[in-house]
Amino acid sequence: MGQEELYANCTLCPNNCRVDRLSGRRGVCGETSEIRIAWAGLHRGEEPPLVGDRGSGMVFFCGCPLHCAYCQNYQISTAGGAGITVDEEELACIFTGLQEMGARTLNLVTGTHYVPSVINALEIGRKKGLTLPVVWNSSGYESVDTLRLIDPYIDLYLLDAKTLCRDTASRFCGREGYADAIIPVLSFLKRRHPATDMDRLKGVLVRHLVFPGTERQTEDFLKYFAENFRENFLLSLMVQFVPPLENPGFEPLSKEAYSRLLDAVDVLGLDGFVQEQGENEILWIPDFNRDNPFPEGFAEPLPYFLDLK
Repeated sequence: MGQEELYANCTLCPNNCRVDRLSGRRGVCGETSEIRIAWAGLHRGEEPPLVGDRGSGMVFFCGCPLHCAYCQNYQISTAGGAGITVDEEELACIFTGLQEMGARTLNLVTGTHYVPSVINALEIGRKKGLTLPVVWNSSGYESVDTLRLIDPYIDLYLLDAKTLCRDTASRFCGREGYADAIIPVLSFLKRRHPATDMDRLKGVLVRHLVFPGTERQTEDFLKYFAENFRENFLLSLMVQFVPPLENPGFEPLSKEAYSRLLDAVDVLGLDGFVQEQGENEILWIPDFNRDNPFPEGFAEPLPYFLDLK
C-alpha cells in the first residue's frame, strides 16, 4: 500500500473513523487528504533548547483528532478553520525555507492526520538539503501504528500527556478515550527512545498542562511519570491554562497549589522545565487571521508561506 492510500480508509489516529479522505470526505479531524497549514515561521516561545538563536521553525497543520473544549488554536483545529492548501512539494519548500531562515528545529504541530504527506514532504526536503532536527509536536492522541510510520523521521517528540483520568479527558479533551490512548503511546516511545538528550535534541519531552480544578489528577500523573519514565523522558510542567474566548468561571491555580506541584516535581526527582505562574497568559492566545498570529518579537512568518497565501 502506498502512503497516500492510508487516507482511503483512514485509521491514522485513535478515532479510527475509516473515512475515505481521498474522495474529499472529512474525517473526525475535520480534514480531507489535502494538506492544509495555518502558519509557518520562526517561533521563540518554545522550550529554550528548541529555539536556539533565531527560533523554532514551526508548521501548524489545520484540523485535529481531538476536540478540546478550550483549545487555544480553535481557529485552525476545527473543520473549515483558517489555513491554506499546499502540496507535498510546497510543504517540503516550507521545511527548507525555515532552515534557510536560521531555524534551530523543524517543529511540526498536530500533523498526525497528515502523516503520509509529511513523510513524503520530509523525503523531498532531504533531497533538497534539509538537515534540521525534526520535532513532532503532538497532543499525544496518537495511534501507535501511525507513530511507527513517522518515528524514523523524528528526532525529538514534544508530546502532550494531558491526563490519565477519563473524566478529565472527557471534560477538557473532548475524548474520554484520551486517557487510555496516551499510555501505550508513552510506552511505545520509551521502547524507541529510552534516553533523552536535549543538547542533541533527541528523545521525548512530555508536556503536562494543569487543567483547572485537577491538581490531584496532576499529582497522580507526576507520580505515574516518575515511576515509569523518569529515567527516559524530560517533563515540561505548564500552568498557563487560559480559555481563548471567555472564562467560564474557572478559578486560577492558587499559589499554594502551584507550590505543592513544584514540591512534588522536586521530591519525585523529575528533570525538565516548569512554567512560572502568571507569564502574560493572554498574550499566548494566537490569532491565525493575522500574518503573525503571535506576540510581536516572539515570531516571524516565513516569507514563502506568505507568498502562498
